[in-house]
Amino acid sequence: MGAGKSRASAKDKDPTRMLLSRRRQKFSSWDDALLSGKDPRSLLKRGMRHVSFSLVTKGMTDIPDFLWGLSEVQKLNLSHNQLRLLPPEVGKLTRIVVLNLCGNRLKSLPRELSRLQSLKVLFANMNCLAEVPAELSLCRSLEVLSLSHNCLSQLPASLADLSRLRKLNLSNNHFVHIPICVFSLKELDFLHVGSNRLENIAESIQCLSSLQIFIAENNNIHSFPRSLCLVSSLELLNLNNNDIQTLPEELYLLCRLGRIAWNPMNKGLHISHNPLSKPLPELVEGGLEMLFSYLKDKKHN
Repeated sequence: MGAGKSRASAKDKDPTRMLLSRRRQKFSSWDDALLSGKDPRSLLKRGMRHVSFSLVTKGMTDIPDFLWGLSEVQKLNLSHNQLRLLPPEVGKLTRIVVLNLCGNRLKSLPRELSRLQSLKVLFANMNCLAEVPAELSLCRSLEVLSLSHNCLSQLPASLADLSRLRKLNLSNNHFVHIPICVFSLKELDFLHVGSNRLENIAESIQCLSSLQIFIAENNNIHSFPRSLCLVSSLELLNLNNNDIQTLPEELYLLCRLGRIAWNPMNKGLHISHNPLSKPLPELVEGGLEMLFSYLKDKKHN
């Protein structure tokens, strides 16, 4: 019995075996599966609603070819790697519902994304995108699109065809105006255009009649458009850190805002860090009801 334990102990301390063990620990999960002769499909996670596959934070510069044969995948997470290219083969994964490309080095997206007719959620934020393919408009099921933290200054007009889109994040890009196609997205309830180079908000903003959250902080917006007061569905309006000096008398029409908000996570009107003319700063400090009352009186006098 003692001799058996001794042999086992010696075997565990064998230098070659220990080196192989250390090397094996460096293998990624898919390398491990392939080296052992397993079917890559064994790496798929089958939840109650979706079949998912994740290659998060693997340090990948390229996507392993076997992935394009996993046609069952519905949720694919390739976030936080070093990818510079998303191959056209992604179009083979026609069942994808959620595609996460966040935190890579992508400079473009392939036209073949148009084949993903089931795609509802696309995260392409925190990349190096300078453009978006017009063919993305063919993903007619798309509901959530995040393009924040890229190098975008325009969007293709065809994106106006994304009639089911509800949430759009364009923050931290190079936009000097809100792309015209955005105003055609009638189902949009969330729009984030903060930290761009905006100097105004087009009158067409009133077309977004379903909008509940609108964030345009950290821009160079000079005026608060009256047309924005017609978006009566707004519950959170963030115009912090701009160059706004006056507020429209019709502001009281935005009755769902509820309060002046100071915490970025709270619903309400965010209007701090603007050069508001007197007596607006004091009225803002007094709360939304006081501000609305002042603007109503001003309108009727």
